[in-house]
Amino acid sequence: MKKRKVAIFDIDGTIFRSSLLIEVTEALVDAKIFPPKVNRSYARAKSNWLDRKSHYDNYIRAVIKVFDKNIRGIHENVFRRVAKTVIRRQKNRVYRFTRDLVKKLKKQNYFLLAISHSPKIIVDEFSRHLGFDKVYGRLIGMNYDGTFTGETLMPELIFNKAKVLKRAVTKENLTLKKSVGVGDTESDIPLLKIVDRPICFNPSRKLLNYAKRNNWEIVVERKDVIHRL
Repeated sequence: MKKRKVAIFDIDGTIFRSSLLIEVTEALVDAKIFPPKVNRSYARAKSNWLDRKSHYDNYIRAVIKVFDKNIRGIHENVFRRVAKTVIRRQKNRVYRFTRDLVKKLKKQNYFLLAISHSPKIIVDEFSRHLGFDKVYGRLIGMNYDGTFTGETLMPELIFNKAKVLKRAVTKENLTLKKSVGVGDTESDIPLLKIVDRPICFNPSRKLLNYAKRNNWEIVVERKDVIHRL
């Protein structure tokens, strides 16, 4: 069987213009599934990031902490229902460059691989809309009654993106020849180093500097303009 070319995309902040985890956490609060005042726990971190007084990582870590604590005991069906609502309302809130690149590569018969640190249930919903072939997201442990434990299962499936890609290449009969990878932070560097066409999209400063040193493709999308650096 002929091996298919592969393209791997980070999701949060790279295709989706926000974080799926943040949006579903906010929706769980709005639906009163999470305690109504729980978002106060990360309000200061959010404000500091919006005011550019602190790094985005501090904000997302605060949201993760709230999510992990409050997802315990929530039934999978309840979470899935909220996730579907979030995607129905926000599925088109994407960047044009990466959206169009996904469509282009799909037409060229690339195997499209998505990876996100957000819960796999909502990543599945989002990626299905775009036509991805395989999705890696955070797996959360469940009790026998279908409620979540809050524990992250097999973290190596999302926290080591280069390992994920190599695993997919073997399991799905893919080739890295003419492969494409899209990322936005320095954590994506190991992944981008092993693809033929690394694309740094709206990169963090550390990724930007690394990309410049290695002559990687750099793309910045701002409003209705796409800049290639």
